[in-house]
Amino acid sequence: MIKYFLGIDGGGSGTRIVVSGLDKKILAEAHGAPSALGQGIEESWRAIMQVSHVCLSRISSSPISLSECAMGVGISGANNPLWKTEFLQQNPGLGFILVDTDGFTTLLGAHGGKPGCVIAIGTGIVGVALLPNGERRTVGGWGFPSGDEASGSWFGLNAANYAQRVLDGRARGGAFSKDILKFCGSTPEGFVAWLGEAQQFEYAKLAPLVFKHAKHDRRAKRLLVEAVENIILMSKALDPTGKLPLALCGRIGEAILPHLSGQFKKRVHKALHNSAFGALEMIFQKKDLL
Repeated sequence: MIKYFLGIDGGGSGTRIVVSGLDKKILAEAHGAPSALGQGIEESWRAIMQVSHVCLSRISSSPISLSECAMGVGISGANNPLWKTEFLQQNPGLGFILVDTDGFTTLLGAHGGKPGCVIAIGTGIVGVALLPNGERRTVGGWGFPSGDEASGSWFGLNAANYAQRVLDGRARGGAFSKDILKFCGSTPEGFVAWLGEAQQFEYAKLAPLVFKHAKHDRRAKRLLVEAVENIILMSKALDPTGKLPLALCGRIGEAILPHLSGQFKKRVHKALHNSAFGALEMIFQKKDLL
C-alpha cells in the first residue's frame, strides 16, 4: 500500500519536507510555516499538512491518498511524551508514521545514519549522539526560556535584556543597541508592547544582530564567546572521548562555525544532509514495520 515516503523536519522557524519513492530517490522538496509541538498540536499538524500537500502536488497531477504515504517526523518538542502521544493520535490518515525529535533526525541526516554527534542550533538547541553500540545520548533541548543556551532565541533574549538596560540608562548604548531597539521598539511603551507578543521565534530574529555587531561591540562579542563555550561543554557531555565525528547544524550553527578555533574547530565536520533527509532515513530504517 505504501508508495511514498515523507521526511519531515518540524521546527520553530519552519517546516521542511522531502518525498521519495520506494527506491529512496527524492521526488520533491518543499518548505513551509513552523510546526514545533510547543505552538500547539493542531497548529503543528496544520503546518505539516500544508507543506505536505504542496510537495505531493508536485509529484502527481491527481490526488495522492495519505494512506499511500509513510511519514517520518523529526519535530521540536517530541521529547515531551504527552505532546508526542497527542500528535500521533491526531494522525490525519497516513498509512504509517514514526515520530522522534528533530535533534535525532538531524543526527541521522548529518552522518547518514551512522554513529556520530550533532549539535543542532536554530531557534532552539539540542545535542544528540549515536554511539557505535547503538546507544543514544541527548544534551540540552530543555526549551525556551529556561534552556537553549547558544540558540537563536537565547541570543535574542540576551540582546533584548541589554537593550532594556540601555533604555533605562543602566548600560551604555551604541550601534548594537540601536539596531535592537529599532526592531523591538525605541520607546519603553513600544518595547513593552513587543514583549507582550514575543515568543521564541520572535526573539530568535534578533540573533543576526549579535553576529552583525560582534566585531565592534564587546557585549555582542561576549555573547558569541559564551555561546561557543556552551557548545564545547555540550560536545564534551555527548562524547567525552572526542572521537566521534561532530557536526554543527542549523542556521545559528552554521553562523557560529567561523568563530570556532583550535582543536574543537578541527573536530567539526560538515553535515551530509539536513533533518528532513534524516527523517526520511529514519523511516527507511523501519521499513520492516510497514
